[in-house]
Amino acid sequence: MRFILFSGTTEGRRLSRALAALGGAVTVCVATEYGKEEQGEAPGITVLSGRMDESQMARTVAGADLCVDATHPYAVQASRAIRAACEETGTPLLRLLREESEAPDGTEVFPTAQAAAQWLKNTQGNILLTTGAKELGVFAPLGGERLYPRVLPLASSLESCAAAGVPSSHILALQGPFSQELNEALIRQHHIAWLVTKDGGPAGGFGEKAAAAQAAGAGLVLIRRPQEEGLDYGTVLQRCREMMGCG
Repeated sequence: MRFILFSGTTEGRRLSRALAALGGAVTVCVATEYGKEEQGEAPGITVLSGRMDESQMARTVAGADLCVDATHPYAVQASRAIRAACEETGTPLLRLLREESEAPDGTEVFPTAQAAAQWLKNTQGNILLTTGAKELGVFAPLGGERLYPRVLPLASSLESCAAAGVPSSHILALQGPFSQELNEALIRQHHIAWLVTKDGGPAGGFGEKAAAAQAAGAGLVLIRRPQEEGLDYGTVLQRCREMMGCG
């Protein structure tokens, strides 16, 4: 059977390998060369890298037995385009949802990055941003001197930091996963008052961030996950197994 998997997450990589091990022909689509590197190579898996528009997605999914959207929970535009491409081509689609986390008491929760940034204008102290380079422009008005963005060690990430006015000494160009101990060390070393995060679930290290903020005395600011419907990893894998006659 032919599977198209839009990935870039831990769950997506795990599913692609599971389907290939069952004998499926799996094409994994990732947005960047970094995502391709993270996906890695394995028998039965073909990796396509590069951002696609809806028409390119439609050409990719056409004729597949199943498309699985395993993109990041906050990749709203990508998920919308994948859904439209599958509807256009009549391709069955499953949405793989990452497990959510429970926010600790006292967490400041906001629906968008813009709302979080607006609220932070009325606070003081350094801010550890763990929301990725794409959100930097939203927080730039707070002043680069307050910001300590943790971003992937890519040239594009450094360019985003520079555009947001973040001093080079404040850029934390690191690749996860991050332990609670490392998160705590960064909070203490840079005198962080607020840690800003998305709900990446257990796979995205949310628990380690929340525990570190509490232990080190930093406030936790959470950008709420967009609401959507989908299935967990185990259910998606079981559906695929049933399609392949594996039970």
